[in-house]
Amino acid sequence: MKTSLIITTFNWKEALELAIRSVFNQTVLPSEIIIADDGSEPDTGVLVKSLQQFSPIPLIHSFQENKGFRLARSRNKALAIAKGDYIILIDGDIVVEKHFVADHIRASRENFFIQGSRALLNTASTRKALETMRLCVCLSDPGVENRKNCIRSTLLSRLFSFQSKRISGIKTCNFAFWRKHAERVNGFNEDFLGWGREDSEFTVRMLNLGIQRKNLKFKAVAYHLHHPLNSRKHLPINDKILSNTISNRLTWCNRGLTLHKKDVGREVL
Repeated sequence: MKTSLIITTFNWKEALELAIRSVFNQTVLPSEIIIADDGSEPDTGVLVKSLQQFSPIPLIHSFQENKGFRLARSRNKALAIAKGDYIILIDGDIVVEKHFVADHIRASRENFFIQGSRALLNTASTRKALETMRLCVCLSDPGVENRKNCIRSTLLSRLFSFQSKRISGIKTCNFAFWRKHAERVNGFNEDFLGWGREDSEFTVRMLNLGIQRKNLKFKAVAYHLHHPLNSRKHLPINDKILSNTISNRLTWCNRGLTLHKKDVGREVL
């Protein structure tokens, strides 16, 4: 099974570097890493190019012009060029534990998508990690919130992972799904502009299609670097799009992955 790991980013190259390096250190590497860049300044491209020189796997920079927050479109562009059968999504402010990819691959099941968990780092822990380009976290670390999510345990994962039909708690900063299922719902809905709800709406269409949700606990451990909240000004409009998808039990969005057919099979630099 080929696995594509997609990392979203926008103008935080220090966090992105730490995220990429944590992927380099995986016990099982993905088949490729694709950086879904939503219009960062040129220094992000310079960073990716420098890391490409010693990356153990293909490291691809998928870039789009900065026209505001267009995360759905950025992810679709990355999905269009992905070669993997299975897709793992993280954000560029997520640092992953060394078994992260292996855990996601082992948890993959036909007709399921996976919602992972994350531990939240405070400002001080984030600053230290970025200064040293290293993240070493333990349960007693005062810089970690919801620290139970730092625990990696096969036994606990078997006991506490669960299936769900709800959309609450969906966070695509630690998320995995089959590419063929994304194609059947036409990827992310590019009607979403600005922060919020594009991940929930994508999930709703998957659920309406009959794809089941599994929450993976105590495996695929991810650490979320602290940052200011994004603007919520587009939420009223985005909530209406989500409500329409729920009310009409939609499985397809008109402005989605098919808009990027021309990108299939090539890198987007």
